[in-house]
Amino acid sequence: MSIPKLRWLCGPFQAGLLACALGLGAAVQADDHDLARQALESGQVLPLATVLGKLAREVPGQVLKVEFEREDGRFIYEIRLLQNDGRVAKLKVDAVDGRVLAIKRKDTEKDRDANSRGGR
Repeated sequence: MSIPKLRWLCGPFQAGLLACALGLGAAVQADDHDLARQALESGQVLPLATVLGKLAREVPGQVLKVEFEREDGRFIYEIRLLQNDGRVAKLKVDAVDGRVLAIKRKDTEKDRDANSRGGR
C-alpha cells in the first residue's frame, strides 16, 4: 500500500477512534451520575448541599470541582476548593456522614517562592 493511500486511511481511523473514546467517556460519566442519583434517592448518601454546608464551616473556600465516586465500597465526594489563603485543597469526604476523610493542599507558586526565601 502506498504512503498517500495509508495517510488517507489513517484520518478516518483516527476520527473513529476519537469518537469511540469520547463515547466511552460519556457513558462512564453517565454511569457516575446514575450511581449518585440512585444513592441519593435511596438515602444512602447525604445531599451535596448538606455536605458543602458542613464543609464551609470546617474548611472555608470556593468550590472548584466536585466528583462523586465509590472507593472500596464507600461513597465519596471528592471536592476541590480554592481556600481563602489562595491555596487549592483536595478533600475526600464520606458521602454517608459528611466526615472529611483526607485533605491534600497544594501551595501556590507564590507560597513556594516565599518559603524558599525563608518566608520573606
